[in-house]
Amino acid sequence: MGVKEYIDRQASPQKEIAGKLRRAILKAFPGIGEEIRLGVPWYGGKFYLVALKDHVNMGFSIAGLTKKEMDLFEGKGKLMRHLKFRSVKDVDEKNLAKLMRIAQKSECSCP
Repeated sequence: MGVKEYIDRQASPQKEIAGKLRRAILKAFPGIGEEIRLGVPWYGGKFYLVALKDHVNMGFSIAGLTKKEMDLFEGKGKLMRHLKFRSVKDVDEKNLAKLMRIAQKSECSCP
């Protein structure tokens, strides 16, 4: 299964949210590696998308970031943290691009 197939299999609104997040990632990082790992879409070992029951999580690599930078994300993980998106309207592409640039400089290529 490929990334597009993973997204196409999701129910609404997760399908539309994941599609918008995917487009934002590919726009911010043209040519970034895109693959299915651990059953979900991964991008360059720095970001992942996972469709859940009532939202989509976008995970970000945070290893090596400052505490202030890590606090921009949800969760308490030491290598990865996330943001939750419950609707397409929650996806602020400008802010998302800023957060992706911060995570892109992390030391981790996960998992």
